[in-house]
Amino acid sequence: MPTASAARGKCRRRAYGAPVAERRDRARAPRDRGVPGGRPPGPAQRRAEQREARVASGLTELDRWLCDQVRQGLAASQRSGYRHWDDIAARMVDAQAPGLAERLRALAGVPYSGPGWEGRLLEEYALLRLLATACREQARLPPPLRDTVRSRVGFTVRQADVLASAAPVSDHWLVLARRDLDQDRIRTRRAWLRGQRTGRTALVLSFAASGELLDDSLAVGTEIDADLAFYPAAWPLRALVATRRDTVPGGPPPGVTVAGLLAGYAAALGADPWLDTWPAVLEATPARAPFPCVYDSAGDAVPLHPRAGDCWPLFALSGGRPLTMAGEWTPRGLWPLTAWDEGGPVPL
Repeated sequence: MPTASAARGKCRRRAYGAPVAERRDRARAPRDRGVPGGRPPGPAQRRAEQREARVASGLTELDRWLCDQVRQGLAASQRSGYRHWDDIAARMVDAQAPGLAERLRALAGVPYSGPGWEGRLLEEYALLRLLATACREQARLPPPLRDTVRSRVGFTVRQADVLASAAPVSDHWLVLARRDLDQDRIRTRRAWLRGQRTGRTALVLSFAASGELLDDSLAVGTEIDADLAFYPAAWPLRALVATRRDTVPGGPPPGVTVAGLLAGYAAALGADPWLDTWPAVLEATPARAPFPCVYDSAGDAVPLHPRAGDCWPLFALSGGRPLTMAGEWTPRGLWPLTAWDEGGPVPL
């Protein structure tokens, strides 16, 4: 006959055994926290989600700011000073959207850029609003355009991921031109390449802190036998040198007409509306009148960029004759960077 103590122990086992088993089963079962497979999010995913939330908040704030600018009128922009732009740019940096911050800082000089500044400023406002809307609706965009939108906002892709995922493009790449820029204590070198076989154009970027040397391996006028890996985009332009085999001196590239330049830019702009710099290789003659420009054999002309300076080396090399030149085409005009004469390429 069981004793009273044994009976009490049996009752306790019946009372507590089921909850203990249930707790054990719950501990063994995968925890569903909204992550595929039931696994909890790791630190990297949590950081990514937090950044997405900050960017979304920043886009909302940018929308309000843009509406305020239009409501107040564009004339107020000339009276606001540079701090007006720095404040909203700083808020975009806090929202982890550095691409938006860079575009906003660039607007500070537009009200002082000469006749027609109102139209240029309104155009930039419209492009910012378009970018903010596209980022909010990115889930509905085709993957290449989504990559472009995220890149313009400031999301980066690791070089290792580009090299691992992009199909390499093999060619003999002619280095057309280079341009160095100083931005926020960081120096950037933009090297423009063109494939001799594929005809593709590539932009290779290198960076250095202030006072340090930039990568000098892509010399203007050389031709490199290499494989390039392009960053994902609606119009892939930026690339990495994945494999490099040989380097030889290159000849002048074939230049296009002004109509050909503008047609190429229009096609790229249709895929990436925020593309504000396009490689240009022209067969043209520089002229001072009726305005600083270059014109082709058909008589079509494009203006030189107002901030490109006097471009005396370009005029001296030409001597009034057509020559092959390479540079960057922007909505404000052509920024010449290289010209070819009988002796080879001449950086401008």
